[in-house]
Amino acid sequence: MRFLDIGTLAARSGTSAATLRYYEEIGLITSTGRHGLRRQFGSEALVRLSLIGLGKAAGFSLTQISGMIGRDGIPDLPRDSLRAQADALDARVRDLTALARTLRHAADCSAPSHLECPTFRRLLRVVLRRGHRTRHAAPTPR
Repeated sequence: MRFLDIGTLAARSGTSAATLRYYEEIGLITSTGRHGLRRQFGSEALVRLSLIGLGKAAGFSLTQISGMIGRDGIPDLPRDSLRAQADALDARVRDLTALARTLRHAADCSAPSHLECPTFRRLLRVVLRRGHRTRHAAPTPR
């Protein structure tokens, strides 16, 4: 097995040494020992860090990610949770796409004032009716 010191692991993973120490503290990764004052990690730590990065990018908390990585380092990914998170991401993509369309409409609208644009006013009413349920959602302009 090849060992990486904390600086090398940080450089290869794009994760700061402080974050690596925190991940070790909460049990997401484990050092194999020290060489002088520098923590040493097995090369499998890169795989774990990739899994952690994927989980974070997908919106999972570190606690949830911890539950998805078994003590032996082998991923134990709960398929139902993955599907639910994928559905939530799909909904977010739809909301952000609608928001982008709304912003484009507002930017390109030829009305003298946005408040004179019937489409923009309709969008404002829809947002008001929603009661700001979703921070980033906006309706699609018609």
